Amino acid sequence: MKVKIVLACAAGMSTTMLVKKIKAAGEAKGYEVDCDAYSVNVVKDVAKDADCVLIGPQAAFAQKKVQSELPNIPVAVISMQDYGLMNGEGAFNLALSIMKKQPEDN
Repeated sequence: MKVKIVLACAAGMSTTMLVKKIKAAGEAKGYEVDCDAYSVNVVKDVAKDADCVLIGPQAAFAQKKVQSELPNIPVAVISMQDYGLMNGEGAFNLALSIMKKQPEDN
C-alpha cells in the first residue's frame, strides 16, 4: 500500500532528518512511503493529494490553519518526544492512526 505523508515544520529543514526514518519505518511494515518535509507556509500547495500531514512540534501553532486549508486531509502534531528522538516509527504510527480515522474512499 502506498502512503503519502507531508511533514511540516517552521522552515522545512530540521524535519527532513525525520523523513528517512519515517520511510524506513513504513517500509518495515510493508508500505511504500512517499514522504517529504516542507515549511508550514507551503503545505496547502504541496499536500492536496497527501494521505495525511504531520506537523513538527515547533510549528504546532499552525495546526488549525493547516487543517482549515486542507479539510479533507487528517493533520496531527508529532509529539515532542518522537520528534526529539527522531522516532520514525512513532511518527509513522501517528500517521497510520489519523489516516484510519478517515473514510476509506476519500
